Amino acid sequence: MKKILITGAAGFIGSHVARLFVKKYPDYQIYNLDKLTYAGNLENLIDIHNEPNYKFILGDIVDGDFIINLFKEYQFDGVIHLAAESHVDRSIENPMEFIMTNIIGTVNLLNAARHIWEGKYNDKLFYHVSTDEVYGSLGKEGFFYEDTAYDPHSPYSASKASSDHLVRAYHDTYGLPIIISNCSNNYGPNQFPEKLIPLFINNIRNNKLLPVYGKGENVRDWLYVIDHASAIDVIYHNGNIGETFNIGGHNEWTNIDLIKVVCKVMDDKLSREPGTSEKLITYVTDRAGHDLRYAIDSTKLQNELGWKPSLQFEEGIELTIDWYLNNQQWLDNLTKARY
Repeated sequence: MKKILITGAAGFIGSHVARLFVKKYPDYQIYNLDKLTYAGNLENLIDIHNEPNYKFILGDIVDGDFIINLFKEYQFDGVIHLAAESHVDRSIENPMEFIMTNIIGTVNLLNAARHIWEGKYNDKLFYHVSTDEVYGSLGKEGFFYEDTAYDPHSPYSASKASSDHLVRAYHDTYGLPIIISNCSNNYGPNQFPEKLIPLFINNIRNNKLLPVYGKGENVRDWLYVIDHASAIDVIYHNGNIGETFNIGGHNEWTNIDLIKVVCKVMDDKLSREPGTSEKLITYVTDRAGHDLRYAIDSTKLQNELGWKPSLQFEEGIELTIDWYLNNQQWLDNLTKARY
C-alpha cells in the first residue's frame, strides 16, 4: 500500500486533492496533515473522513521535530505539499508568518524526506505545489512558461519562490526526487471567503459592498479547483522527476469583468432585478505591489501528460455559485467562527 502525505488537505485545494486520491486510489493510504488555521476546515472532507484509507493528523509543518517523527512513524512513500499561507493581503500585514510556514515548513518536510528515505528513492516523490505569482507580473501580452525567471513582488510570492528554489536545491544537491507545479488562480467549492469569488458571492447574498482594488483592471487566469486536483493527480503519477509543470486554464479575466459575471449570475440565481448586484461595486485604493497580469502557458502539461481543463469559466462559475448557495450553512459557520 502506497502511503502519501498531503499537507494542508483540510484547506481549499488540498481537500479536493485528498478527496480525489482517497476515492480514486483505494489501495493508497492518504494522510492529511493540517494545522487547522483559519483556512483549514475538516467540514471540507466530511464525505471521506470515515474512509478506511484516509487519516487526519493535526500538526504544524513549522515544528521540525514533529515532522521528522511523523515520517519515522508512518514511513511515507510520497508527499504532496500544499500547506501554505496564501493570502497576499495577510502577507503584507504579517510577512513572518508566511516566511515560517512557506519556507521553514517546506525545509522541514524536505529534511524529513531526505533523512527518512536515506537515498533509497525508488518509488518516492516529493511533489511541491506552488503558484504562478512567483513569476511576477506580465504586461498586456505574453505568458509565464516553466523557464520564466522568478520576480516575486509580495511577501507571499517571495516566500513561495524561496520554497520552490529550496525544493530544486534538494533535488540538485541530494538527489531528492521532486516535482514542482505552478498554478494560476483557483476557484470553486470550499474556498475560504476572504478570496475574491466566495467573498463577493457572500457579500452579494448579504447586500454588502463589493470592494474592487484600483479600477479592477488586474488580469488573472482562472482554473476550476477540481481541474487543478486532476492535474496534480496526472503530474504525480506521470511527471518526470526534477521537472516543473505550469497549470492554467487559458481563461483570463480582468477583475472587474469577472466580478460583473458573478453579479449577473447572482442576480439570476437570487431572482433579483438585472444590475442589482453591480450597484454594490465600490472602488478602493489599490494594494501595494499589486501585479497587473498573470497568464499561464500550460502547453507542456497538455502535450506531455495529456491534461487539459474540463470547464470554461462561465460553466465553472455557475457550478461554484450553486455550491455556495446550496451550502450557506457551511459559509455561515466559517464566517462566524473566523471573523
